[in-house]
Amino acid sequence: MQATTPTASRPGVERIIAVINRDPRAAPHGTRNDAVLAGVLLLGAVCLALFTGDGRRPDALGWTLLVAAHVPIVWRRRHPLLVLAALFAVVAPYHAMDNNHTAVGPASYVALYTLAVTGRPLRTILTGIAVLTASVSIMLTVDTHQALELIRISGWVIAILFCGIDVRYYRQYVASIVERAERAERTREEEARRRVAEERLRVARDLHDLLAHSITLIGVQTSVAAHVLTADPERLDRTAVAKALDDIAETCRSARGELRTTLEVLRAQDAAAVPDARGPLPGLSALPDLAESARLAGADVDLSVRADDVPPAVGAAVYRITQEALTNAVRHAGPKPSVRVEVHTERGALRLSVTDDGTGPDPSGTPGFGLVGMRERARSVGGTLDAGPREDAGGFEVTAVLPTPATPLTTTTTITSERTG
Repeated sequence: MQATTPTASRPGVERIIAVINRDPRAAPHGTRNDAVLAGVLLLGAVCLALFTGDGRRPDALGWTLLVAAHVPIVWRRRHPLLVLAALFAVVAPYHAMDNNHTAVGPASYVALYTLAVTGRPLRTILTGIAVLTASVSIMLTVDTHQALELIRISGWVIAILFCGIDVRYYRQYVASIVERAERAERTREEEARRRVAEERLRVARDLHDLLAHSITLIGVQTSVAAHVLTADPERLDRTAVAKALDDIAETCRSARGELRTTLEVLRAQDAAAVPDARGPLPGLSALPDLAESARLAGADVDLSVRADDVPPAVGAAVYRITQEALTNAVRHAGPKPSVRVEVHTERGALRLSVTDDGTGPDPSGTPGFGLVGMRERARSVGGTLDAGPREDAGGFEVTAVLPTPATPLTTTTTITSERTG
């Protein structure tokens, strides 16, 4: 004979635990199960009534009352208090006729237990006291000895009531644990969706800044090469054409490398396998490269950086804002604009200013996402950004204030670029 393993018996144990933890009012097929229970209780009551003395065996009316006492059990889950009242209304004349008093006991205990499990504890205790008082009063009018016997076994009634109350509290405790677990799961899912949305927005911003900057530079450098080729075909300046093409190739290489770093986030299937798919974030040290790229595109850039060591996120935000501002200056400020970029710290914040003397964007043109992306960059690190035409002079100005941790001034990096045509 093959022994039953714990794994084989586990489904049965889990099913029993699920039945105990489940609210009886929410159980599937509750009415059908209660009908079966009522039939089983009635069969047991009939057996108890038959195997008794002839003096206590029910007559026709007694049998009718005994059967009627088990009918309300079918609806015990839906209306426990009404079922108990109906059962007591039938049991009282049954006992008053001095029939077998044990036969209706199981049905009464089931009704009391159901009331204790589904009702409030105070109502359960008051109902139990009322039932015991009424039962003892009825038995005293019928048989004093049976009344004393009922008082002696009333401890079982009290035990059933408190057992039902304990089961009710246990189910509430399990339900609260399950609710907290489901709430935590929903919170984790919402957090995961929020992080995915933020990452998608970050990738979109990076792609916009990268492609807009690179394509603008390539367009300007291509125009330079085309101008050199068509300006004086008889005396072709091969050096200028080669330099323009080299600049285009260098811009493409830089854009390709940064694009590959950005797209690694989208290619990563397992976040644990790629702990930092973003790669090193660009910072203040990369600003001279941006200025040099803008100069190759024809802008006159003056860069001044006086800043302490800043957090990587703040440095990346300064880099991206500067990149987009220089791109807009090259695109909209007209031929050979003068652009001044200033980055310095003051009172626990990093201040960025990018100004030019050009004409600014065409109001009738199609609005893009450059200014929106710069403001999102600033807000991502808790800062603010203002952009608009300069009031005291012509041109366009972008200013951003990005908070930095309050750290003592230790090392200061100063980068000053000369103006070049």
